[in-house]
Order: sequence, then C-alpha cells, then structure tokens
Amino acid sequence: MLEKGLGKTLLSEEQLKDIVVRLGREITETYKDSENELVVIGLLRGSFLFMADLVRQIQLPMTTDFMTVSSYGDGTVSSGDVKVVMDLDETITGCDVLLVEDIIDTGNTFSKVIRMLQNRDPASLKICTLLNKPSRRQVEVPIDFCGMDIPDEFVCGYGLDYAQKYRNVPYVGIYTGPVDEGSSVTE
Repeated sequence: MLEKGLGKTLLSEEQLKDIVVRLGREITETYKDSENELVVIGLLRGSFLFMADLVRQIQLPMTTDFMTVSSYGDGTVSSGDVKVVMDLDETITGCDVLLVEDIIDTGNTFSKVIRMLQNRDPASLKICTLLNKPSRRQVEVPIDFCGMDIPDEFVCGYGLDYAQKYRNVPYVGIYTGPVDEGSSVTE
C-alpha cells in the first residue's frame, strides 16, 4: 500500500492544486514587468513535484535550474556545514531568481543557500515554499511566496519524504510510521 505509515491528510490533491495555482498567479504578477531573465531554481530532491506543477502556472518566460545541497554528511543530524552536491548549470548574475523549496523548517540550511546565491549577484532573489513551519524556525528566512503555514508535524508526500519514501504520494500527510533506530523525523 502506497500510504502505509501516513496518518491524517494535511493537504489533499485538490488543496495542493489550489495552492499552486494561487502561487503561480502571485509570482506572475510580481515578475510581469521585469526586464530581467527569470530563473526558477529548485532545491532537490523535495521540491521537484511542487516546482514542476508551479512553473506550469507561471505565465512568463523563464528558465529552470536545480541545486542539491547537504548539511547532513553521513548521519541524520545536520552538521551545520552546507555542501553543494550539485550546483547550477547556468550563471544567475543579473537575473531575477526564484528559489523554490518544498518546506522551510528551522531555516538553518536554507539561509546558507540564500547567502550562497546572493553572492552570485542576481538582480533579485525571492523565496517560494510550499510549506512553512514557523514554530520550528531558528534562523529567519525571508519568504516571499508561501503555500501554507503548517503545525510542527513531520509530513510526507508530494515530494516530501521519510528515508526517501513517500515522495510519490499525491497528497501531503502526517507521518505516523515507525522511526528507524538512529533516524530523526525532523526536517
């Protein structure tokens, strides 16, 4: 069974669609008069489904790119040292950059990614997240486009995972399954 280990549905497929459509409109409105190239950057792996749906709702010319960063090394507890595992293919200097993430939790890793990208001199850098957990924030992150604030629950589905599972579940649910020994269910 696809959803074994997921309890209550936090966001249904229909609710996710409504959020993505709303965010697409907001982003289109924000960038419609800009003369700069729009580059939409997804942080892998979690953002891939959300970003695929989102870019189809943005009614503007754009390019897309992806980054993979890690702050976990071999364990499940963040080391605080952000390493770029896969960098952008193109330069973002002088571009309007929209950084897309699935969920912003503590903000520690994400704030470091923001600084890395700001050092590449984009014309602008805005942040879009599907889900936001403000109750867990340790470092403030400037979120420009937010799908929904959520409670402090570990969630999976629609790209979000636990131990690389559940990404393909078409809704966002609260994880209720067993926690592997030595693992952490903090995002």
